[in-house]
Amino acid sequence: MVIKSLRSLFALMLLVCGMGLSATAFAADQQSSQQQATAQTSEADLWRAVKSGEAGYTTAKGGERGVLINVTGEQGREIRNKYVTPVMGIAVVGVFGAFLLFYFVNGPARLNDGFSGKMVFRWSKADLILHWCVAISCLTLIFTGLNIMLGKHVLQPMVGEGSGIWASLIYGSKTIHDWVGPFFIVCWAILVVKWMPHQMLKGYDFKWFLTVGGYFNVGPLKGKHADSGFANAGEKAWFWTLAIFGLFIAISGVMMVLPGLDLPREASMAALLVHGVSAILIIAFTIVHIWMATVLGEGGMECMVSGYCDENWAMQHHNLWYDEIKANGTLKYRE
Repeated sequence: MVIKSLRSLFALMLLVCGMGLSATAFAADQQSSQQQATAQTSEADLWRAVKSGEAGYTTAKGGERGVLINVTGEQGREIRNKYVTPVMGIAVVGVFGAFLLFYFVNGPARLNDGFSGKMVFRWSKADLILHWCVAISCLTLIFTGLNIMLGKHVLQPMVGEGSGIWASLIYGSKTIHDWVGPFFIVCWAILVVKWMPHQMLKGYDFKWFLTVGGYFNVGPLKGKHADSGFANAGEKAWFWTLAIFGLFIAISGVMMVLPGLDLPREASMAALLVHGVSAILIIAFTIVHIWMATVLGEGGMECMVSGYCDENWAMQHHNLWYDEIKANGTLKYRE
């Protein structure tokens, strides 16, 4: 009887101990699962914060040193690749193609009375030097900039990525772009200040736009010429485009070229986008300016080569200026 009681008591103790051990093991397993879940949640929260651009702690020095992923920079890169680069390509091909088509349909604008043979003084040697300094540096920046922006879509497939030619083209374009930029900025600033008095818009300039400067040889606008002063409305539009967006290009270019400024990524990306958009507008207007000053108009290019223009050209395209210098006695012919 006593032995049976002892056996029952021992069995009860084993049962109680087993239940205790099971409860302890269950609690340990539950705690471990909670720790793993917490760790996973913490890692997810941390990665979510990193991807959102949240700053952390680091002993490194420099701007935005605590930001592992810059969201603004990534968004700016997407805008540049998705919008700015394609629009730049469209601007180059589209504007050039439109004027080429216009030339084949309309032809060049001829002088109504032909060339007189009398050359009227229009530009000083200083103005000619200044014009060509701006023109050459601007065209250099345009071609190198186009290679930097569009070269991988146009030139790289032609020369091959692994040949070394493409790397040399990009490195050369970047180097030339960076060194010519300051020269352009200085010449641009002098040109804007020196030429601004002749570029103020007048009431008659709007009529010039309505007749497109008399460049049409066909249709209802054929032979119609609006009044123009020293600079016509088209030249004024080109000047103010160069003045305003040249300023944007100058500021944004300096921001990108000088790493010592230690700018935030947002400012750097904004500078890159402003630089690209401004370049698109200047490129488009440059193509228009070159077409209208050379192929589409007789006698226009001579002005920026010798500084003199044909008298019939002056009377037809800049009649108010011609009347003014004739009236005040400043009309000067080339000897």
